[in-house]
Amino acid sequence: MKIIQICAAYKPAYIYGGPTMSVSKLSEELVKAGQIVVVLTTTANGKVELSVPVGIAQIVDGVEVFYFKRLTKDHTHFSPALFSFLRKLIVEEKKAGRKNELVVHIHAWWNLVSIFSCLVAKIYGVKVILSPRGMLNTYTVNHKNSWSKRLIHQLLGKYLLKEVAYHATSKQEHDDIFAFIGKSPETIPNFIQLPTQNATEMKANDQYQLLFLGRINEIKGLENLFSALASLSINWLLTIAGEGELTYVNNLKQLATQKNIAEKIKWEGHVNNLQKFDLLASVDALVLPSYKENFANVIIEALAVGTPVIVSKEAGAAEYVEETNLGWITSNAPDQLAITISQSFEDIQKRIRIRANAPSTIKRDFDEAALAKKYIHMYRHLLGKS
Repeated sequence: MKIIQICAAYKPAYIYGGPTMSVSKLSEELVKAGQIVVVLTTTANGKVELSVPVGIAQIVDGVEVFYFKRLTKDHTHFSPALFSFLRKLIVEEKKAGRKNELVVHIHAWWNLVSIFSCLVAKIYGVKVILSPRGMLNTYTVNHKNSWSKRLIHQLLGKYLLKEVAYHATSKQEHDDIFAFIGKSPETIPNFIQLPTQNATEMKANDQYQLLFLGRINEIKGLENLFSALASLSINWLLTIAGEGELTYVNNLKQLATQKNIAEKIKWEGHVNNLQKFDLLASVDALVLPSYKENFANVIIEALAVGTPVIVSKEAGAAEYVEETNLGWITSNAPDQLAITISQSFEDIQKRIRIRANAPSTIKRDFDEAALAKKYIHMYRHLLGKS
């Protein structure tokens, strides 16, 4: 079995946040499990391009990766060279009599890499599985470039979406996909890069140290968080770690000034993987007030070092947090968010328990070998082999 992973961006394009890490970790673990994996991606890195060889196989952390130039520098990521190479790979497998051993796994939707790669695969009769990565729900369709999304959907997308199998990373994403397209996807969570260090004990201090870690984007609900924090009487400090569009980040800073909370917000900027877990372990709680998240890797990463989480119910991993009682689930409306943050601050015993128990729970539930078996079974099932 050969698995071709298709994604518009691959590491080191960390500017795209969780999806980049999820696809690369999946590919790496499949290779470790003995599978043949080829990644086709573009040189996309925000508005600039990665400085990588183009059209030549690169081994990136054990995975064979091909990067291709894109003609558009926006979210469409149009790359004819990628489509041509995908066709070439499929034809080669077909000539060798291995077409029935080939799976194309496409990550995300509403970009031209995903849509035209899906078209190429279907023309040549190759099985396709789509991980929408939070892209198939009414919120995403109705926000940002919604006119172009609807046009693409009507002209081509809706026909292709009827022909593929689906993978969801959470029950919430499963339900979104079913509501959008009427198909029930296989649900397997993301692989998570777990830390090597041990969890630290909870610090005793009067200041409640909160952390937001991720892409700084409208979907994350930071405006609501600022409103909630401005109404609190407790002593808090918020660290924001991540990058976003400069204009939007500056607007957030202006909002913080307007609400008289600018001095209580620390803008950390981008943190690399080595710094990430130390930062997560150093705070009292992670807060993620997003409007929509198909999974939210950072929730599991925080729990892996024992840091409690305060997350909106719209985050895919919120259901897991609720089932394991490893944090607080809230609406991202400012008034309710403020109440939940205050409750988490006051419930010291729960935070102590989470700090002690969460790392072992995460290690058990996100075991890499067990997850790899589930993904391999999903691919084999798609090929009619299990």
